Amino acid sequence: MLTDRDIARWRLRSQHLAAPLDQAEDVVRSLLAVQAENPSQSAWAVATRTREPSRHDLAALLSSGQVLRTHVLRPTWHYVHAEDVVWLIELTRDRVLPTVDQQLKPLADRLPALEDAVVDVLGESPAGTRTELAEALAQRGHELTGMQLMLLAAHLELHTVIVSGAPRDGEHTYALFADRVPTPRRLERDEALVELALRYFTSHGPATERDLAYWATLTLTDVRRGLAGAADRLESFEHDDRTYWHAPGEAPASSSPAGHLLQVLDEMYRGYQESRWVLDEAGMLVRGRESAIGMALVDGQLLAGMKRAVNAKAVTFEIRPTRPLDRGEAGAIEGAADRYARYLGLEPRIRWIDPA
Repeated sequence: MLTDRDIARWRLRSQHLAAPLDQAEDVVRSLLAVQAENPSQSAWAVATRTREPSRHDLAALLSSGQVLRTHVLRPTWHYVHAEDVVWLIELTRDRVLPTVDQQLKPLADRLPALEDAVVDVLGESPAGTRTELAEALAQRGHELTGMQLMLLAAHLELHTVIVSGAPRDGEHTYALFADRVPTPRRLERDEALVELALRYFTSHGPATERDLAYWATLTLTDVRRGLAGAADRLESFEHDDRTYWHAPGEAPASSSPAGHLLQVLDEMYRGYQESRWVLDEAGMLVRGRESAIGMALVDGQLLAGMKRAVNAKAVTFEIRPTRPLDRGEAGAIEGAADRYARYLGLEPRIRWIDPA
């Protein structure tokens, strides 16, 4: 009989934490979307799923436009492959836009003029930072607060007017959507629902219908329509009075590497809602109360909180276990810290906090 730990371990493989891919592009394409509020932390979320994590791999894709950082799925940032960005936005935006537009109500009468102004600015000066965009709009008589500009940008992203440009010195920029995605791939709605279901349950499975509904901000009716068209290419099982869907295959007996240092926004946690707790046998995360801790996972289980501090020479990981760790568990976390530090090009240091 499968346990929560078995499911969590299975997800390590599905998400390429225990079965890394060659390149960042493969990771983003496989996962379909990777939550990406914090650029440095989300870059590690992609890199840690590759065999040889490199800071330059994802950076090159963002510069070229093969991968875009934009608002999609939920009213938040995600990395998405350029081939998938249009159909994914078109499929999910009707349930995401109201959240954004509700906050834009004070600007509702000005939105057409603001859109025209943004298009003019980015047409003249592609890849502008948010500060540059704000200054250019102010010069045209459109002074906006930082929050108003952020919401306006999300609104225009969801209408495929603008999208991320090439980062400049590590800073996010905006560009015209048509310039970055000149030949978008579009799918009819039913076709898109099937593709979404197939790719989500393949890359995040085992997972439930409600997990996907949360992840893509869709209704259960839409999720079930997509699943009906994809079910012949998936398998399922019952656990804890829920049906879990996944790519064909059996649960792995073990995971390698066993240890992973991740932020709580990582897809291993944020990729689910109904069943995200399978990684938390120790009860470290309180259901219904999000925490900003990082996660130290061993064999798919959250065994310690993690905080990361970086200076010019070293990265220090503060590890706070939920209980005393055995030698193998501590070694797995040390191995994960070494891998993360190599990616950053820094010396790894671990500060263990007594669980007592």
